[in-house]
Amino acid sequence: VLEKRDLQDSIKPQKVEFRSLNFNSTLHWQPGRAREARDTVYFVQYKVYGQSTWQNKDDCWGIQNHVCDLTNETSDIQEPYYGRVKAASAGIYSNWSLSCRFTPWRETVIGPPMVTVVHSNKSIILKLQAPHSPYKRKRGSKIPMTNYYDLLYQVFIINNLLDEQQRVLVYEGKDKFIKIEHLRPGVSYCVVAKTYVPMLDRSSAYSSRQCTVL
Repeated sequence: VLEKRDLQDSIKPQKVEFRSLNFNSTLHWQPGRAREARDTVYFVQYKVYGQSTWQNKDDCWGIQNHVCDLTNETSDIQEPYYGRVKAASAGIYSNWSLSCRFTPWRETVIGPPMVTVVHSNKSIILKLQAPHSPYKRKRGSKIPMTNYYDLLYQVFIINNLLDEQQRVLVYEGKDKFIKIEHLRPGVSYCVVAKTYVPMLDRSSAYSSRQCTVL
């Protein structure tokens, strides 16, 4: 009996957690203390906080991966959810390992905007596009994150002559088209942008650089 309990404990999944980017939400875990046997498989369930019954996630039932996509199961973004995982090896099942409570609207990481340099003379014109959620409108297009949050764009300019690291904030607001003027001709400038959510006081990572020489 003891040996069985030891095995149950040693294969129990660890560090069960939700990770979420723009509401693409996945449950992650690590194998138990035992060196993972080749036949170890995992079973995933989820529920809304306050519900008594757990739902099986059929696509993640008896899988060998350490990740399970729960994007569709957590689409009510204001609701808090839990996920849990158990392991089985050599016919022995571990107990369930529980995630922390996860509320997508509060905890998803919002990605940076997509930045396109449209045109330049003595100025740079930028087009900014908010990241998209995985959820779709009736017509099939993906719903932008601006539908769920009051997002601001922060635009930074890097003058490559001066300093790689010096990013100067040149714009903060909601406009999708931005004109940056009074730049020096012949100088290489790079632009990066972030999305900022005032209500949560959170910024995204920087977008990829768009560079241009005037």
